[in-house]
Amino acid sequence: MTATQDATGPASHRAAPVHIHPRDVTLEAALLALADPVRRTLVRELAAAGPWERTCGTFDVPVTKATLSRHFAVLREAGLLEQKDAGARRLNRLRREEFDERFPGLLALVLADRL
Repeated sequence: MTATQDATGPASHRAAPVHIHPRDVTLEAALLALADPVRRTLVRELAAAGPWERTCGTFDVPVTKATLSRHFAVLREAGLLEQKDAGARRLNRLRREEFDERFPGLLALVLADRL
């Protein structure tokens, strides 16, 4: 085995995403995550896509790659987003059902607001 491999195969160049279940998220954290216009754009685009269809690089938002990564982290920490790695790509899924169970109607309001 090389230094970049272990018994399960090649090592990833990045850490696996950490997810918070919406039931463990406070209302304040959910509102803060949804307060940012870039994050609302990400949520809207994910809501319009099927689960696991969108990779991180397919969102057209006016921020740097590092800032975009931070926005994804905030959405994960608020229980809105689930991510999984597929090779070099990171796929995204809006956790709509789980989030709606915790905060009924909140996501619908965000998705309906086009400002």
